[in-house]
Amino acid sequence: MSPRAMRSHQIRFWSRFSPSKVGALKLVLASTSPYRRELLTRLGVPFDVAAPDVDETPLAGESPDETAQRLSVLKAQAVALKFPDALVIGSDQVALLEGEQLGKPGNFDNAVAQLKRMRGKTLEFHTALTLLNARSGRTQTANVPVRLVMREYSDAQIEAYLKKDQPYNCCGSAKSESLGIALIARFETEDPNALVGLPLIKLTEMLANEGLDVLTWPASST
Repeated sequence: MSPRAMRSHQIRFWSRFSPSKVGALKLVLASTSPYRRELLTRLGVPFDVAAPDVDETPLAGESPDETAQRLSVLKAQAVALKFPDALVIGSDQVALLEGEQLGKPGNFDNAVAQLKRMRGKTLEFHTALTLLNARSGRTQTANVPVRLVMREYSDAQIEAYLKKDQPYNCCGSAKSESLGIALIARFETEDPNALVGLPLIKLTEMLANEGLDVLTWPASST
């Protein structure tokens, strides 16, 4: 989706709402990913979690970063319908290996095949982030890319890793925040959290733009 088309879509979406000026905004994560939830917990601020009902099929002719950005916006918008007085966080990640999009393996055999293809190669991760003010309709979006180089690991190391970490719901078949880091030679990004799925540096900047400082925000009791 082009920037112009995305703006047009946002205008049509928010024309159905009448902004409220009363009451505090809560923070809502539009994702059921345990990895994004764990990352957001690190900020120590209270938040709710809601599942977005979004078709994640890429559009024809869409670039990986466009797919990720479009889906992050759609996820935030889907959850904003249920939380009209909230700041809604949407995020999506697309991984590429030699121009082909990588999905979640789902099982051991698929993960073995995926890691064998990735061995010694360079991957691109496009992690898009959206912060949507459901009250005002203000939408902030960003794409935080990651360039990742895998090690020349053995077949035995692949199987040993998978049996320990079981990363079958992870794009790329490896948990960089866990033992999967041993499969990685190096990576380049402005925010290492983007590789896991939620760029916290960019998120704190977006929250600050909404007047919310995570350093002075009342801490979560959970």
